[in-house]
Amino acid sequence: MNLDFKDKKVLLRVDFNVPLNDKFQVTDDTRIRRALPTIKHILKEGGAAVIMSHLGRPQKKKNEDGSINVEKFTLQHVVPQLSKLLKGVKVMFCPVTVGKQAKEMAKALKPGEVLVVENTRFDAGESKGDEALAKKMAQLGSLYVNDAFGTAHRKHASTATVAQFFKPKKKAFGFLMEAEIANATKVLNNPERPLTAIVGGAKVSDKMLLLEKLIDLADNIIVGGGMAYTFFKAQGGNIGNSLVEDDRLKLANKLLAKAKKKKVNIYLPKDSMTADDFSPKAKRAVKYSKRIPKGWMGLDIGEKAQKEFTEVILNSKTILWNGPMGVFEMKPFAKGTKTIAKAVAKATKKGAFSLVGGGDSVAAVNQMGLNDQVSYVSTGGGAMLEFLEGKELPGIKAMKS
Repeated sequence: MNLDFKDKKVLLRVDFNVPLNDKFQVTDDTRIRRALPTIKHILKEGGAAVIMSHLGRPQKKKNEDGSINVEKFTLQHVVPQLSKLLKGVKVMFCPVTVGKQAKEMAKALKPGEVLVVENTRFDAGESKGDEALAKKMAQLGSLYVNDAFGTAHRKHASTATVAQFFKPKKKAFGFLMEAEIANATKVLNNPERPLTAIVGGAKVSDKMLLLEKLIDLADNIIVGGGMAYTFFKAQGGNIGNSLVEDDRLKLANKLLAKAKKKKVNIYLPKDSMTADDFSPKAKRAVKYSKRIPKGWMGLDIGEKAQKEFTEVILNSKTILWNGPMGVFEMKPFAKGTKTIAKAVAKATKKGAFSLVGGGDSVAAVNQMGLNDQVSYVSTGGGAMLEFLEGKELPGIKAMKS
């Protein structure tokens, strides 16, 4: 972040899309905390920060009369937590994103002060990358800093279009964005081997491009979660009522054949914790993953799979983890994901480099208090996925021009 912030108003795009409870209080402030080093640096260097972020999807969840649900989606909900974390810093809120009031409040900011403007997605032009809206946003600061990796894959007004209104020497990535790019690049370009990728989640279709890329990159690929059963069915296995994508069976076999040709080891869970219903109260039984009876479904990896996967992870030098091993939200089916989290932490302690990205895998390491025992925890689920797939993200591309 090689910019001169002294006496400057800095337009700072962050990702404060945080979960709230029914009283609109922040229940997980991880994303706010991860933006603090950039905010504090700007203030310490004598600048003032005009903070922009989105919160939720207000355009898709409007009131019955078609109006924006301001009460639910206002960014004002994050201000108390941000103030608490920025002890002693004056944090103000502007009830509009752009326009006369926003310009006046930004202009009145003194060095060391912070202004949070309203949810960028209250304006329909945000998600369309509207140039007129981005131009109004650009009027709120003389410098632009993008620290919102979580939305870098969106070609939105506040994440991509706005950057064109700032000359190259007037814009920069924040510390979080720099770290996200550096850590993902380390896995893609310069991994120590063996490299093991752990891929979970419900659907093969969601991770198709990632799996294609990983077969060219990794030494080992561990596949867990609901997506594993599409591979088992493709191989002629009986998967009972387990989740499956019948239109992806050919693709699953194609990926397995490509991996074999490239001498990449693909590990599927030998056994599964199955249930007779999609419920935490269902009857449970451990079955071989290729021999699940009708009426039963695989909802987590079994003990044999946990043991094999752990062994592979502990013998790795670079680890990438994206997606859970089972229905992690239900306690009876969370053990597989937790076992993987412990194994990744243990391998990291042994000297491996570990990158964890993707909602549920991040939630697992956070819940278990292991977030400081892995090398890097990404804040961007979809953005990290697209970056690892080899795509150029709009929010990153815009800063280079």
